[in-house]
Amino acid sequence: MIRLLFTLSLVNILLVGTFSRSVAQTSLTPSTTWGSWMTGTIQLPAGKRKWGGFAELQARSNGVFNQFFYFDVKSGITYEIDRTLSLMVAGAQVSTYDYKALADGPLNTETRLWEQLTLNQFVSRIKFEHRYRIEQRWFNFRNGTMPYRNRIRYRFNTLLPLNNYTITNKTAFLSIYDEIFVNPIGPVFERNRIYAGVGYQFDNQWILQVGWMNQTNYDAATFDKGIFTPELATGKNNLIIGLTYRLKRKNAAEKLPTQSD
Repeated sequence: MIRLLFTLSLVNILLVGTFSRSVAQTSLTPSTTWGSWMTGTIQLPAGKRKWGGFAELQARSNGVFNQFFYFDVKSGITYEIDRTLSLMVAGAQVSTYDYKALADGPLNTETRLWEQLTLNQFVSRIKFEHRYRIEQRWFNFRNGTMPYRNRIRYRFNTLLPLNNYTITNKTAFLSIYDEIFVNPIGPVFERNRIYAGVGYQFDNQWILQVGWMNQTNYDAATFDKGIFTPELATGKNNLIIGLTYRLKRKNAAEKLPTQSD
């Protein structure tokens, strides 16, 4: 039964990812090259009173470890109702640049606020995460425009420890997830992410994760002045490196090593 659940989850995620990549490859936009995302996270695990938090820095590059164009800082507070249910309120400041002209300043800065609900399932040694997020986004573009947008995200993540029954000290683990991004105004389906990676929890404090992530953005089909433009999708593969440091805390609740982005 356990093997069946894991196999079905893996097949579902791989099918979504294959669909995303096939659409991207058949779009009018040429295939993109590899990029990289590097993330450093500090976590305060939930203690006896169930409150916790995190802070994070992230940089993204158009190439692998070069042509950096995206920087953000995030922080938030969490409330662990129990080991299967947690709430979060968090925010971020995001800056996007032209990597060819970093000295010209950001093309856009974004202030983001979100509310999040996370449900965890523990089926034998397999861990499932369902993450629901609602985002409020304020933009400030270089040309002076300042639009506001909402976004809804859902991520289904599967984690499997390899050399231990649980993810604890000296544990290697696999992580596979798919995340969809929805714009409630439209176009409704705007982005998909699929990730597969391996991680290692050295001890109660240090966790390293390395993986592959394909992010595909969608432009909805349009019909304007008698001209029909089909749906376009642009996808990009990225090398993901994430390092997490957990602060020591007495009576800390168990926390799955999932990525906060």
